[in-house]
Amino acid sequence: MKLWLVLHLLGVLLMAGNIITAAFWKIRADLAGNPIVIHQAAKNVMIADYAFTIPGLVMIIVSGGAMASESGVTWTGINWLTLSLILLSVTGIIWLAILIPLQRKMIRSSADGIKTGTISAEYRRASRQWAIYGVAATLLPIIILYLMVMKGF
Repeated sequence: MKLWLVLHLLGVLLMAGNIITAAFWKIRADLAGNPIVIHQAAKNVMIADYAFTIPGLVMIIVSGGAMASESGVTWTGINWLTLSLILLSVTGIIWLAILIPLQRKMIRSSADGIKTGTISAEYRRASRQWAIYGVAATLLPIIILYLMVMKGF
């Protein structure tokens, strides 16, 4: 059980840490207003998702499932585990269906910005949408973390 817990915590650190730091660096790049810096940040957010968020998510799911099975927590009904799994699923849907396509759009439109030396309206729209949906995709895991720690119901 201790190995599962260590893997679970490492997965949470990878996923949550990347979500927060990627947003920080992307926002900083946007504020700088330099098309080259913006493009690099947009690309690096995508790379960081593949390098940290996905492995962290896999570690969370595998280790969390193993710990839940070993502890005898029920997978049915509404409790902290099932609510956490629902919220994790919603986070995944937001990420896969909205954030990843927006990140691709930001990479494409920021590459055009390097050629023109300007930041396009398309990039700004995609970036604004990414920020809005990114807040939801960040807050949900924080709620999940609270549920896992408190196990209130």
